[in-house]
Amino acid sequence: MSDLFRTPLHDLHVELGAKMVPFAGYDMPVQYPMGVLQEHLHTRSKAGLFDVSHMGQVIIKGADYEAAAAALESIIPVDILGLGLDRQRYGFFTNETGGILDDLMLANRGDHIFMVVNAGCKVDDIAYMKANLHDVSVTEITDRALLALQGPAAEAVLSTLDAKAADMRFMDVANLSLAGVECWVSRSGYSGEDGYEISVPAAQAEALANELLTHEDVEPIGLGARDSLRLEAGLCLYGQDMDEGLNPIEASLPWAIQKVRRTDGARAGGFPGADVILAALDHGVDRRRVGLKPEGRAPMRQGVPLFEAEDGGAQIGFVTSGGFGPSVGGPVAMGIVADNLREPGTVLYGELRGKRLPVTVVSLPFIPANFKR
Repeated sequence: MSDLFRTPLHDLHVELGAKMVPFAGYDMPVQYPMGVLQEHLHTRSKAGLFDVSHMGQVIIKGADYEAAAAALESIIPVDILGLGLDRQRYGFFTNETGGILDDLMLANRGDHIFMVVNAGCKVDDIAYMKANLHDVSVTEITDRALLALQGPAAEAVLSTLDAKAADMRFMDVANLSLAGVECWVSRSGYSGEDGYEISVPAAQAEALANELLTHEDVEPIGLGARDSLRLEAGLCLYGQDMDEGLNPIEASLPWAIQKVRRTDGARAGGFPGADVILAALDHGVDRRRVGLKPEGRAPMRQGVPLFEAEDGGAQIGFVTSGGFGPSVGGPVAMGIVADNLREPGTVLYGELRGKRLPVTVVSLPFIPANFKR
């Protein structure tokens, strides 16, 4: 384990009794004594505190915001120039064949863009930006931790530290004073619940985490529940539900590409794989990511092959993510299927241990999103 990185909250995780596992090069908590099931349900009903400090925090700066945004639009197919001050947006890097190199969040902070990228991709992402962006600086932030406070009680909890937290809308970004420390806070998250992501100086991260954990509604939550929460929310995990071989339309992410970047938009194209992605938007694709509800109690996990018939026939797709959904009360999954089989209610068959079991295509998400609009 000595070759693994540690987040600024590592000692606190151990103190709280976390089971630690290797994840994206870091020693991370997969669960606490409460257990994955109860951690999941607690986040849905109250508030969970997650350590996401392994993710990459990056500042992109040009002569002004417009210069940085225009540079980023050359490698990200979303509307960055039109993003309002102190607002955040979801996006992704694409390759020349339209595949997704990584997904990310970016925010307009006035004189710079603040970006959060996935832990397993951050080294490549930063190198890619440095190689492809001109007349802007790309700086990884290495002296700050990143926490996520998620759940219906998140607003009430964070407002006890700074009342301005309650004024934020979904995808707002603000500087808040939390436990006497200036933090960069966004109202977003990866659970399907209302919540916040909090960038805090590393030296003060443990003190802030302990302050939040003193609240009776807050419990520490590990990677296990983080995965089941995002799966129920129908949110993608990079490397499973999207990758370099899938374009954003196949990954069911067309909503993330604003009209201004599409065919006939004011700034159409101009990003890697634009021809493939715009053609897919205009004319459709042969396969798409869908929600899947297996019958019975047996989960269908990543890699399970999918078929149209109970016997015979060619494979028509595969499961990308799957597991037990504690809030749903049964197994849930997502997968890539032939486009003509993507309608909700379509019954397919997943092959588990040589036996085909029924699975129904369903609309995503599995549980309603509770973001504060």
